[in-house]
Amino acid sequence: MISSIQLATAALLSSAAVANAGTYSIASNADIKQTSSLVAWDLLQYYKGNLTGQTPGILPGPPPAGDYYWWEGGAMWGTLIDYWKLTGDSSYNDIITQAMLWQVGPDKDYMPPNYTASLGNDDQGFWGMSAMLAAENKFPDPPEDEPQWLALAQAVFNTQASPDRHDETCNGGLRWQIPWSNNGYNYKNSIANGCFFNLGARLARYTGNTTYADWAERTWDWMRGVGFMDDEYNIYDGGHVEHNCTDINRAQFSYNNGVFLLGAAYMYNYTNGSDIWRERLDGLVDATLRVFFPDNIAYEVACEEHMSCTTDMLSFKGYVARWMATATQVAPFIAPKVLPVLRNSAEAAIASCTGEKNGQRACGFKWSKKTFDGSTGAGQQMNVLGAVSSLLIGQSRAPVTNSTGGTSKGDPNAGSQSDNFKDKYLPPTTGDKAGAGILTVLILVSVVGTFGWMSTGV
Repeated sequence: MISSIQLATAALLSSAAVANAGTYSIASNADIKQTSSLVAWDLLQYYKGNLTGQTPGILPGPPPAGDYYWWEGGAMWGTLIDYWKLTGDSSYNDIITQAMLWQVGPDKDYMPPNYTASLGNDDQGFWGMSAMLAAENKFPDPPEDEPQWLALAQAVFNTQASPDRHDETCNGGLRWQIPWSNNGYNYKNSIANGCFFNLGARLARYTGNTTYADWAERTWDWMRGVGFMDDEYNIYDGGHVEHNCTDINRAQFSYNNGVFLLGAAYMYNYTNGSDIWRERLDGLVDATLRVFFPDNIAYEVACEEHMSCTTDMLSFKGYVARWMATATQVAPFIAPKVLPVLRNSAEAAIASCTGEKNGQRACGFKWSKKTFDGSTGAGQQMNVLGAVSSLLIGQSRAPVTNSTGGTSKGDPNAGSQSDNFKDKYLPPTTGDKAGAGILTVLILVSVVGTFGWMSTGV
């Protein structure tokens, strides 16, 4: 399988390399597809997992071996699954399938032992959301003897719903990290619980099983009760269990709002347009646009002004664009408010794509400057790909369910025998405390001058 993928990739790369990027455009659907195609190709220049001797599924890393942690590979495949759905370009489907299946782990739950030192509930959640996306988008099903997309999403959800992941500290909620030996295990945060909420809402809609919706409701109530989401729908990063999560880190990151916004849209759809979920979704949309889209252009408020963003943070804009676009399909009443902003933001995004790499078309990060800012990477390419390809959302099929054309096979008991690592690790030593994941403490220490208000002690 690898050799055929390599041959196909080589052909694609050689043809794309001679393409003249010119000026990116989103003036027509054809322009959007062409721009998306080139941005996707440039994104995959950062991926080495399809080459001989490399590990399928991951971007180069984790640090110090490369810039990227395990979770961002899962996020990239989700971006490319949406790219396939929105543009119809199947060029990368074999690579996506290989990557998504390679990282499932021995229990088929996206907990590969090689990455336990940085395995957070959010990291696992991103891979689970990409598997869920594959089911909803009717991405080609894997061979029958391989794990199936829906079952993988269910496995991730079930492991996170396990009593092993929930305790009485802070009155409930998921911790950031999964193994108790990891740096950050004593921290409960919004993104870990947001991924869980998101998956629950989507599984409820896909399967019709109320258990998933019950967990989504419970997670929402917990977020409000603990104070991580306020009355204005601002979402804050998290808090420590030894302080009963009262030491709230008030950093705001766009993907927190995005992951809850999409989940709320699915709950609105699942509940047949209930007033409560309409109100919640409307509040999240308003808050997201207010905080993260000044002048209708995506902006990472916690770090962009002084460019103190970590590699993780440099990828958040694209997820938010994709999630907001999809939300308009399951909750169409938000479309008039959301879609014009996404188009304006995408216009600014492509203006950043004049960097020297790949024929003067590498994409930057500070879109509000409407010019290349010198910042390049997989996250920057993912951002622009998500922003541009999402403009095709009005011409694409809404996410399916198992009663509206879904073909992915599920397993409601998937993950029930998974290893939650509770008994396999000794208490952490100072040397062990180098665990990393989304917004890792180790990275935050390196930018403590800017993020001095963030806790770095675990």
